Amino acid sequence: MQQEQFLQSLWQVAQGSWDSGVLPSSENLARARSSIPQSLPDVGASLEFVQQHILGDIVPAFNGGSISPNYYGFITGGVTPAALFADNVVSAYDQNVQVHLPNHSIVTDVEYHALGLLADLLRLSRDRWHNGTFTTGATASNILGLACGREFVLQKAAERKGSQLGSVGEHGLFEVLQELGLSGVQVLSTLPHSSLVKAAGVLGIGRANVRNICRDDDPLQFDMEQLEQELQRTDKVSIVAISCGEVNTGRFATSGVEQLGRLRWLCDKYGAWLHADGAFGIFARTLDDKPEYATVKKGGYGIDIVDSITGDGHKLLNVPYDCGFFFSQHAELATQVFQNANAAYLSAGATDGPSIPSPLNIGIENSRRFRALPVYASLLYYGRDGYREMLERQIQLARAIYQWIFDSPAYIALPEANSKAELVDQTFMSVLFRAKDDALNQELAKRINETSQMFVSGSSWDGAPATRIAISNWRVDVVRDTALVTGVLAQVAQT
Repeated sequence: MQQEQFLQSLWQVAQGSWDSGVLPSSENLARARSSIPQSLPDVGASLEFVQQHILGDIVPAFNGGSISPNYYGFITGGVTPAALFADNVVSAYDQNVQVHLPNHSIVTDVEYHALGLLADLLRLSRDRWHNGTFTTGATASNILGLACGREFVLQKAAERKGSQLGSVGEHGLFEVLQELGLSGVQVLSTLPHSSLVKAAGVLGIGRANVRNICRDDDPLQFDMEQLEQELQRTDKVSIVAISCGEVNTGRFATSGVEQLGRLRWLCDKYGAWLHADGAFGIFARTLDDKPEYATVKKGGYGIDIVDSITGDGHKLLNVPYDCGFFFSQHAELATQVFQNANAAYLSAGATDGPSIPSPLNIGIENSRRFRALPVYASLLYYGRDGYREMLERQIQLARAIYQWIFDSPAYIALPEANSKAELVDQTFMSVLFRAKDDALNQELAKRINETSQMFVSGSSWDGAPATRIAISNWRVDVVRDTALVTGVLAQVAQT
């Protein structure tokens, strides 16, 4: 098979020529598994054979996570045609984006400006927010956010004590805590995403020190009185993490500048770091001031006064795995934590342009794929209006499905609302529900997925099984997909 034919096959997939179900058939899975050699052959095969094997045997056993608009399982988004084109360029030229060498390659300049374009899309001022990097995803981004936060809060504690030993990046966590007479660092949040908890474990903060500080009547809203009590502790320093888009409901932990302002004031008063985990919720900032989206947009109000923001490009930005992003208002902190050991051959050259940091000094990796190029291409392709229109379609689909579920005798819309209007008003791009029949509810996600017309993920809410439909693909068609989803739900309820 010629290279042109192979690339044409990829383009057909990108344009939607996907004739399989959302999940692969058992036959295709079996054939793919049986086609995989059990040991490495002594003599290699031809390129044409390898290409045919991958496209003919392996690809049919993939799921439609990115290709199908009806894959609603893990907020995977999709891959826009522009992003797919750019990703193939990335593979073909295989640039390692690690050191800013202005006379060596343009790649670090492109990454830096892609971050600026993304800040524009999210309505973040470049004066304060054009600092950060692209990562592998939410976990890596949250590691950066908590690591910078850990550095900040311990340096603040060192200043209060008059100690020169406050940098974990330089001296180590144990030595700094011992010097300052502290027992640890805690992360205070409401319904934190698992990636935030994992980041705390990786950084030595500890999963047990991620605390849920929520109101009794709302698991997403901070209990401000309890939060201040925790911030006052003298044995621990604190990072406050805002869930900007909760994973089950898509709802927000804050709803306006006043609420964010209160959190900012408390963090400033007690020397805490304020972090926003905006995996997909941060994209609510792309919406215009249309009345039907007012409640959703309020969820992103005031986020620009936090210290750090994380997000996923391979969710609502619809660029390929893997891609996350990290913004911070404190550019110097990332360097203090992630500074490379500065081998001479990794030194950046002088430039007359903007001061672009070498990515290896502000993030986890020394070796990095040029994942910023698909972001750059897709942002240029859609612009602000294109991404806003895409998100509006996703919200409209979620709301149409919720309205059907609210009226259905077979299902319960979650979180339960007093009226359909109240439910719709708060809906972003996730739909959470359960079957009224307990037996059906125990296997609801499985029954839906067995239709192979759509894929959903099982979850839990208020201690009972629930099912989530997470809408994030750029191919969304409100009329077509509403009919498909409600038809599947009606079919499952009747069997």
